[in-house]
Amino acid sequence: MNFQLNNVPLRTHKPRENGLTMVMDKGLSVRQAEDLVAVGAPYIDFVKLGWTTAYITPGLEDKLAVYRDAGIETYFGGTLFEAFIVRNQFDDFLRLLEKYQLGYAEVSDGSITMAHEEKCAYIAKVAQHVTVISEVGSKDGTKIMAPYKWISLMKAELEAGTWRLIAESRESGNVGLYRESGEVRQGLVDEILVEIPNEKIIWEAPLKSQQVYFIQLLGPNVNLGNISTNEIIALETTRLGLRGDTFHNFI
Repeated sequence: MNFQLNNVPLRTHKPRENGLTMVMDKGLSVRQAEDLVAVGAPYIDFVKLGWTTAYITPGLEDKLAVYRDAGIETYFGGTLFEAFIVRNQFDDFLRLLEKYQLGYAEVSDGSITMAHEEKCAYIAKVAQHVTVISEVGSKDGTKIMAPYKWISLMKAELEAGTWRLIAESRESGNVGLYRESGEVRQGLVDEILVEIPNEKIIWEAPLKSQQVYFIQLLGPNVNLGNISTNEIIALETTRLGLRGDTFHNFI
């Protein structure tokens, strides 16, 4: 920190188990990635290369090296996993992880129809090679899952070997955990937290109002994902109670 302030909440330090920040890279150039880590490396734990952007991003290996050298873990979006699965290329997906020296992989079924037992089987298989982060919830805003269903799926995926669960919202923040307006489905969140340990969940929260909600509910060291690349410093100040939205929460 650049100067001293009293009564600022303690943040966990990297490598973190809690208080994770996952940033969504929607197609940054290598130079933009360098600029991002120059400012945000202390506050970013994971960079997800959104959906299937890794397939067409120029300079992919160089960009991954930028993140790796900055101490930031990187993984491909779950949609890329689904793109391989729907084409019967699971072994090719595993080879891809090895080629790019990735230690994490996202397993999801937000864009394809897959029996949950099959998804759990994939989690178990991928977990033999890398650390698995699995996503629960659909990208289809018309598919509203009851809380008991979320909880059942989450429990099964933890048992299958996932390290952290991502609660789906898309990069738009208006499906899954949220209503079309972006408002949090508070009853859903409350019921999930009764059954699933908070530290096991990364809450996708691309909108500031959503980030504020979870910080006020679960504290500065809540796990948050799908954060925009230009919101890293802003989010960290919100976590620390140094922004108007959370200014009085931790004094």
